[in-house]
Amino acid sequence: MPQNVPSFAELLDGAQRTAFHLETRDAYGVAGEADDFARWKSTGERDIDPGSPYWAPWVDLVRRTVARGVAVRRARIVSEPVSDYIRFEHAGTPVNLAAGEQVRWLARRRASDIALPGNDFWLIDGRLIRWNHFTGDGASGGGEVSEDPAAAKLCADAFEAVWERATSHEDYKIS
Repeated sequence: MPQNVPSFAELLDGAQRTAFHLETRDAYGVAGEADDFARWKSTGERDIDPGSPYWAPWVDLVRRTVARGVAVRRARIVSEPVSDYIRFEHAGTPVNLAAGEQVRWLARRRASDIALPGNDFWLIDGRLIRWNHFTGDGASGGGEVSEDPAAAKLCADAFEAVWERATSHEDYKIS
């Protein structure tokens, strides 16, 4: 039976204390980023204007979430040397920071002994999970929501273990 998956705006607007996002892929093929990624690959230029049409909806959402006192944290587990896509993400991360997100990076080799869920996720207030599914080529495969306490604990424990080992964006250098 189809599941009603809330939008990211609904998720973050409903958060009361925390909104944690764990990313574990080295490349994403999300349609909404394709043009910016192609432009970055050909020119090395990345839109980092928080007020641009590309970024403004996300920046506004995160700013109003953080203004309510919600901690918004994003952790990325990446293979090194990093992929072109991760370089693209890294180049755009100053906008996430300007919006109020905290962002850290963890080299995959340092995550080997962390029990990780099989999918990227958002964890809201330690109880509501929005699983992000992707196809083999990185396109969005849709989302799924769960309030399973055991899965939420796995996500919370995994996120905190990654966060503790990870390097802040300001200190994570890509060579």
